Amino acid sequence: MQQNKYDDPEFFLRYSSMPRSVEGLNAAGEWQVFRSLLPPLAHKRVLDLGCGFGWHCRYAAEQQAAQVTGVDISEKMLAQARAQTSSPLVEYLRMPIEDIQFAAGAFDVVISSLALHYVEDFKKVCHRLYQCLAPGGHFVLSVEHPVFTARPEQDWYYNKEGARLHWPVDDYQQQGLRQTRFLDSDVIKYHRTAETYINTLLDAGFKLTRLCEPQPAPEVLQRYPEMKDETRRPIFLLLAAVKQ
Repeated sequence: MQQNKYDDPEFFLRYSSMPRSVEGLNAAGEWQVFRSLLPPLAHKRVLDLGCGFGWHCRYAAEQQAAQVTGVDISEKMLAQARAQTSSPLVEYLRMPIEDIQFAAGAFDVVISSLALHYVEDFKKVCHRLYQCLAPGGHFVLSVEHPVFTARPEQDWYYNKEGARLHWPVDDYQQQGLRQTRFLDSDVIKYHRTAETYINTLLDAGFKLTRLCEPQPAPEVLQRYPEMKDETRRPIFLLLAAVKQ
């Protein structure tokens, strides 16, 4: 199922007002850790899956990447990305992540930030990425943590006064579609266990090099104190792998 909520005008307007939409990578609590997983990007051919507003694409261009390709299903997201991008090194393509078909060895680095939990067939994507990466190429991804996606409610357990008591986890082993609420809209995501994410990468031929469950950086917490509860449970899972 290929979902495109971001071209819905009301949803897009709400998404565009989020801190990471306005301020970009500096407002992304996991960015420092994600950046640490990236190899040097100078002179590399980079693919960004689910590129959104193009923040990572522009970062790659700033790091002197040889070429950068951003892929997203949303025309509204890509229009914003193109409007904010001046580098001729960056190209944006509209297509679902599941439909990518690039030549063998076309890229040296593939990145994907908070997009693959919207994709039903993670296995197919991993195999296609393995083919389009050059030998020794890197794949760095972030997804919503399986602890976060297990229950469709994706919310805290509250006491009668409305205080957050704990984050409930249930149906963790029941993988598959979750109908969730995000920005006051019904959104489809796909829950996978950490085991499935890792073993799917390994089965596709990748070698896992790092797993991270980052908290928001201290400076981000200082600027956005409403994120303080993000230190109580993992919200993101970051994985780095290489093509052997």
